[in-house]
Amino acid sequence: MSTVAAVVLTLNEQRHISDCVSSVRWADRVIVLDTLSTDDTVDLARAAGAEVMQHAFENYAQIRNVALDLVEATWLFFVDADERATPQLADEVRQVTNYRPENGWWVPRHNIIFGRLTRGAGWYPDHQMRLLRRGHAHYQRPVHEIVALDGAAGFLANPLLHYNYDNVAQFRAKQSRYTQFGARILHAEGVRARWYTPFTQAIRHFGWRYWTLAGYREGGHGLRLCLLMAWYEAAKYHQLRRIR
Repeated sequence: MSTVAAVVLTLNEQRHISDCVSSVRWADRVIVLDTLSTDDTVDLARAAGAEVMQHAFENYAQIRNVALDLVEATWLFFVDADERATPQLADEVRQVTNYRPENGWWVPRHNIIFGRLTRGAGWYPDHQMRLLRRGHAHYQRPVHEIVALDGAAGFLANPLLHYNYDNVAQFRAKQSRYTQFGARILHAEGVRARWYTPFTQAIRHFGWRYWTLAGYREGGHGLRLCLLMAWYEAAKYHQLRRIR
């Protein structure tokens, strides 16, 4: 039978780490790959029964590739600290890793944003390539990383639970980091922005999330999320202009 290692990437995740580790205790190994936390994350992870490794963080693709290099198992199942694996998902992972030929699996997510399960505006199914056969995959791109997979991929039916954003302040802090990474990626790809680009991209992004991805179905909650995401799309292109 194949072995599955659940890998949790952490940086100062003392609030989430115990519950996250508990949700993946069904795996053959539970590895917390910590990027030099300064809070109680490491102690809490060990107390919850996880093995702890530590490594410096450069970008999201790099740290996931570190796990693929270091963790010995047939399969790696990546879970973020603010995510939880359900028993139904655990059973499905066991089935596909033992009996299916695919080398990678997309996992859907239920995003809980501001305390509310959010399905519109692009937040569901929100597939993430998280279950990888070791030796057949590596990650590319610093943020919103993508997987280069050797072989076929499949789609799991059962979702991860993602406790995404508790409040607007947390949303703004995380999106600010993403806009800086995103602007650098665009610059490296040769994308250039004119003075009006932040405005046109914000309008385009709002329309895409609100109408095409049915953000309107979430009512005022969806409207707020679409406006926030449009704002940070504009910020990303403004940052791109500053880099240039």
